Amino acid sequence: MIAIKDLKKIYAGVVVVDVPYLEIHKGESIGLVGNNGAGKTTLFRMMLDLIRPEKGEVLSNGENVAHSENWKNYTASYLDEGFLIDYLTPEEYFYFIGGLHQQGRAQVDEFLAGFGDFFNGEILKRGKYIRDLSKGNQCKVGVAACLLQNPELLMLDEPFANIDPTTQIRLKNLIKELNKSRGMTTIVSSHDLNHVTDVCDRILLMEKGKIIKDIATNSSTLAELEQYFSVGISAAGEDVV
Repeated sequence: MIAIKDLKKIYAGVVVVDVPYLEIHKGESIGLVGNNGAGKTTLFRMMLDLIRPEKGEVLSNGENVAHSENWKNYTASYLDEGFLIDYLTPEEYFYFIGGLHQQGRAQVDEFLAGFGDFFNGEILKRGKYIRDLSKGNQCKVGVAACLLQNPELLMLDEPFANIDPTTQIRLKNLIKELNKSRGMTTIVSSHDLNHVTDVCDRILLMEKGKIIKDIATNSSTLAELEQYFSVGISAAGEDVV
């Protein structure tokens, strides 16, 4: 579904992303992990054509995302609150997103009815603008708006960071269920190794802009990642996969 070739991004003379080749197949659930500054968000932004690389290309279903907009029809993403329209209420925002995808208010309301537990009574019918919600509740709005689009590809950057433990578990279960029932391709970045190894069947470890490990998730993956980060292994010269 996704193919990345010779992708490179440079800021102020420093290479922040350098990915010679990466392939993500339809229906895979991918976790992207790494320390701050590893290049995860920059990679996401190039995959979504929000920034352009100095070199290389990102192909989605065989089409370069920089030269085609077809990928937008089946891709949904939430990277941060900048993706929201913060002067709208959550309801107004959901109706707007639904309208972009030919969904009437009744359809949107039916969809939202299934998110009562996820919203935990803190999102709808509160009379608040999105800008007045906490970061955690803004994240809930962003994730729900993504799923409202019924995407084939879902990309989430640090979705567990600001939400409470109960919602974290609900979000994990939701992602796993959609991946299983719909075959939705998911790419999730997270600093929480427990969550990402629980949700994803393949883990990409980034360090200094490079993907230095590509691991199929198994019973020892979490321990392997914890060992890596606990000893602070440098990306240079250590078990590049």
